[in-house]
Amino acid sequence: MLFRPQLPTAPTPSAHIAGSSPITQAPAWACSCQHAAAPVTAPRRSLPSVSTGAVAAVLVGGVVLTALLTAIAVSAVSVAVAAMVLRSLLANQRHR
Repeated sequence: MLFRPQLPTAPTPSAHIAGSSPITQAPAWACSCQHAAAPVTAPRRSLPSVSTGAVAAVLVGGVVLTALLTAIAVSAVSVAVAAMVLRSLLANQRHR
């Protein structure tokens, strides 16, 4: 019961709504003629062809951009650490 939940059954309407009539005719699409129905097929969509060179270029570009972003982040951290060290050294000299 825990892994197989049971869906509740929908109650069937038993009261007749005033002003409405029950459907007694077949829908418009169901005709009585003897022709064969056309098979319903989904339209086929062709996928764009991508060469392996283009995929390789995108991958190499992604790797290069990631490396540049990492280099910028490391440089920013090292500049921040250097600024903190210099600030600490200059603050100690002022107090002496």
